[in-house]
Amino acid sequence: MNTSVLLILGIAIYAVCYLWYGRSLARKVVKADDSKPTPAHTKYDDVDFVPTHPAVLFGHHFASIAGGAPILGPALAMAWGWWAGLLWIWFGNILIGAVHDYLSIMASVRYEGKSIQWIAGKMMRRRTSYLFQVFAYLTLALALAAFATSLAYLFIAYPEVASMSMWFIVAAVITGFLLFKWRINFTFGSVIGIVLTIIAIWVGLFTPLHIGYKGWMVIFFVYMMAASALPVWMLLQPRDYLNSFILFFGLAAGVVALVLVGTKMELAGFTIWSPNIVGGVPSPYWPVVPLIIACGSLSGIHGLIGSGTTSKQLDKETQGLIVGYGGMLTEGLLSSVVTITIAAFGLLVFKEAAGKLTEMGIVADSLKEPLYLGKNYVKAIGAVGGPLGIFTQSYGKLIQQAFGISAQVGTIFSSLWVSAFTLTSMDTGNRVLRFAWEEVWEPLKDSLGDFHGVITNRWLASAIPSALSILLAWNKAYNVLWPAFGGANQMLAAVTLLTVALWVLRWTTASKGHVRFIMTCAGALWLTVFVGLWWFLFAVPSTPLVQGFVVLEIVLALIFAYDFFRSLRSMSPKEVGFSEAVKP
Repeated sequence: MNTSVLLILGIAIYAVCYLWYGRSLARKVVKADDSKPTPAHTKYDDVDFVPTHPAVLFGHHFASIAGGAPILGPALAMAWGWWAGLLWIWFGNILIGAVHDYLSIMASVRYEGKSIQWIAGKMMRRRTSYLFQVFAYLTLALALAAFATSLAYLFIAYPEVASMSMWFIVAAVITGFLLFKWRINFTFGSVIGIVLTIIAIWVGLFTPLHIGYKGWMVIFFVYMMAASALPVWMLLQPRDYLNSFILFFGLAAGVVALVLVGTKMELAGFTIWSPNIVGGVPSPYWPVVPLIIACGSLSGIHGLIGSGTTSKQLDKETQGLIVGYGGMLTEGLLSSVVTITIAAFGLLVFKEAAGKLTEMGIVADSLKEPLYLGKNYVKAIGAVGGPLGIFTQSYGKLIQQAFGISAQVGTIFSSLWVSAFTLTSMDTGNRVLRFAWEEVWEPLKDSLGDFHGVITNRWLASAIPSALSILLAWNKAYNVLWPAFGGANQMLAAVTLLTVALWVLRWTTASKGHVRFIMTCAGALWLTVFVGLWWFLFAVPSTPLVQGFVVLEIVLALIFAYDFFRSLRSMSPKEVGFSEAVKP
């Protein structure tokens, strides 16, 4: 099978499922109604709750949920083969990921923009909310640490990309004032923003920033804190909006290029059931694949972002489908492009690094053999810059073959693309952590008096998670916890899906078929991740810190499951809207 056929097949699957299943969720489950004012209108504050043009919100949401994970995960999953990766990406997107993202946004909209953690407390027990908050807070802080570290190394390797990214922030702030403060014509302001973006890229190309690792850590701390505390219209919205043009251009270029070249897959579609991936040990496809691909297929962090920032900016309820469900499918398309690009051009990248691979005891030509690839792939990508390196270099060769542009140019552009994703996840993620901090202290507002205003000050609430994330990244301690993060992230997704399933059951008139299907998917995900965590605990050599983190995840997963079933059994038929939905 060649690149064009495979990509068109994936797009066709997405289109059919969006038009059929996605719209069914909007009409029959959520019953989206534009006559109902959204929290962006009812709680408007010009800081967090701001009605936003759907194009801007889609760009913000997509860039925020994507980050570097939908590139890194599928790139690692190539150890199982490209067919193995695509199957989990496509079906995970459609059956779980997109449903999870859309329903978490709309549940938040119906609860005045509250987080999914807060909603979990309403659907289950009060303690569920607090445990969910702690679990989500630590997981997201760890993710930001990982993004900060990977981005610092990218900026050190490509100082011109670092400069482009910094100048781009200046362009975004100017655009924010033009569009949202001075209210100039939206189209005209967008054109100005695009021009400023091009200028930022051009200036950055000739003014590279040579800054060390710890210097970037300090810069990222200030950036995340400021981006989290400033009004969304000043930096977050315009940067994400302009970012979307870079992201969509890169994605579109990749899609068109793969269709044009129509070349065959050089790497194996399936290698072996248990290639060496996590900790260098044999890693079985089930239950490990969701821990590796993560955001490319589904992600609990998406629920935190969707209910943390997106729901507060949604102008009309019907726009939630394209932003939530459509945003996840777009991320799946990105992961599909990553997988297919590496499958088609990764072997060429390996052959060009044959010398380094030989030093590592790996024969480049032998990587085309399925068994050999499965056992040596993760080790081999270390010679070409790791999972991000194998993608950016493969993308450069794709662009060169399709459009005749230098492979080096394509590699630099894809690096800018990755940095745009990562910065967006860092600023939005830190804002979500600020909201979580504020919600934790909300029940104590009356008893704390004036101190409540101090402890929930948005600058302090932004500085705390920024400092925690950079502290984790400062001496690369996150590397110890990264494999466990995948499990935490996916368990967040399972708990979020269980939460929205209860919301659908209790507060909508959805059919029994919709409810049962959502709950079945939620249960299957919970079971897969739960087994995966046990596998990780006993099969992967790790430090006591990592083992303690995994044990905590397992304990919390059991508590969440208990609270879910307790809440489910306590519901009456009247609450759920149809007589046979739940039988205690």
